[in-house]
Amino acid sequence: MSTYLPTIKQLQYLVSLHEQQHFGRAAEASFVSQSTLSAGIRELESLLGVTLVERSRRVVRFTPLGNSVVEKAHRVLREAEELAELVQAAGKPLSGELRMSVIPTIAPFLLPRILPRLRKERPQLRLFLREETSDQALESLHHGRADCVLLALPFATGEVEKATICRDNLYVAFPKDDPRDPPAEIAPAMIDEGRLLLLEDGHCLKEHALAACNRPELNASATMIGTSLHTLVQMVDNGLGVTMLPEMAIEAGILHETDVVARPLKGSQTSREIALVWRANSPRSDEFRLLAEELRSG
Repeated sequence: MSTYLPTIKQLQYLVSLHEQQHFGRAAEASFVSQSTLSAGIRELESLLGVTLVERSRRVVRFTPLGNSVVEKAHRVLREAEELAELVQAAGKPLSGELRMSVIPTIAPFLLPRILPRLRKERPQLRLFLREETSDQALESLHHGRADCVLLALPFATGEVEKATICRDNLYVAFPKDDPRDPPAEIAPAMIDEGRLLLLEDGHCLKEHALAACNRPELNASATMIGTSLHTLVQMVDNGLGVTMLPEMAIEAGILHETDVVARPLKGSQTSREIALVWRANSPRSDEFRLLAEELRSG
């Protein structure tokens, strides 16, 4: 057995480079300088006596052995994460560091209401937040970059446990001078597919909105332009179409100082489930359930 073993930090640098395929972006994601990350990977290669990464000015290419090492590194890092979680779970719950990814259609509307109370009641909790799309957040969770994710369901999550926070109804938003004089509830059949504005791919709200309408033609006809809900509201306010918004965004004031009106979407499945999810069988499961209770009571 070799006297010298790779360090966790070296493996983290290697995995980050494999994910980002770029030294600068990998260094930024690892919160180190590019020279530090590059040196760490070179030290790892020197330690193992092999080349893991072929470098050129424009391309980062992993060798076949490098790809195999990255796959094993993911498992080693996961075990290290679970070891740390086991120790932390034995201490005081909701204390120390906790990394939570939150999707953009939840973060700006739910967190401002919850975080002040959480900071006051759990002063020993150091909550690190990262805003990511649903796909990115779940990738962070399964690769150990996040401990838990505040997500909207249904969505393909892989092997996770969850705790429901609330139900969030969907609304149709349109200019207040809409000539059709929309009723108190908007039936999906009333939505003009040629005017529907949705978030770009990667945001689960787009899928929830289309599923709630149960109109397959909307998927092909909807103009998917917006990068955020605030952008969509501004587009509607300028008469470019209609969109769908979650109730929590409306309650948080996203329509203030606009001429946009919102009505509930009519139907039996017109809400999304807001849930906290974490890796299945995590030693911190009880702690995450407690966090979900805190979020629910907010």
